[in-house]
Amino acid sequence: MRAGRARGESKTDAAKLRAAAPYAWDGENEDERPLTREEMQAGIAAYRRRRGRPAGSDKESTTIRLDRDILAVFRASGPGWQTRMNAALRDWLRTHTPT
Repeated sequence: MRAGRARGESKTDAAKLRAAAPYAWDGENEDERPLTREEMQAGIAAYRRRRGRPAGSDKESTTIRLDRDILAVFRASGPGWQTRMNAALRDWLRTHTPT
C-alpha cells in the first residue's frame, strides 16, 4: 500500500486492482501458468512434511549453558555443529564414566 501511495496511487486504486479479474494465462509459456488448486495443495503438504523433527527421532530439546569459546569453536566449523557437538559428547562418554 505504501509503495502504491508513493507512486501516486490511492487506496481506491488498490481496491480496484484486488477486485479485478485474476491473471489470465495466454496458454503459451508453461512457466507462467498459474498453479491449479490441487498443485497448490500438494506443494503446501510437501512443505509441511519437511518441517520439524524427523519422525522416529529420539532426540530431546534442552537448554544448556556452555563456555563461549567452546561454542564459538563448534559454530565456526559450519552447519551441523550441533550434531558434531553431540558426537563429541558421545565419544567422551565411551571413555569416561558419568558421575
